Amino acid sequence: QVQLVESGGGLVQAGGSLRLSCAASGAIFSSAVLGWFRQAPGKEREFVAAISWIGGQTYYADSVKGRFTISRDAAKNTLYLQMNALKPEDTAVYYCAASRPGGVVVTSIASYGYWGQGTQVAVSS
Repeated sequence: QVQLVESGGGLVQAGGSLRLSCAASGAIFSSAVLGWFRQAPGKEREFVAAISWIGGQTYYADSVKGRFTISRDAAKNTLYLQMNALKPEDTAVYYCAASRPGGVVVTSIASYGYWGQGTQVAVSS
């Protein structure tokens, strides 16, 4: 069982930066992928970024590539999302997720079996 707790959301002006953190407790298996998803009001939850827990390989949605950076500190069991050059369209609740054992499609919600409660990010124009 994995528990995930996000923090670091808030209100920021367009062009600003925020860093989200996700503290993980419990056993994260070696082949796990951890990811960030977001859900804006009235929209479906969408993939933002992911990282393989051991190898550190990263994946990004086209909409955030070059602006967001995902990283992890395995010693602290913590996942991060550094968000720069924020835009109003980045406004959403951001969720941390950990994959289920087995094959993972990093962009697919169905591949993730553990979710945090979410943290709100609001970007004003």
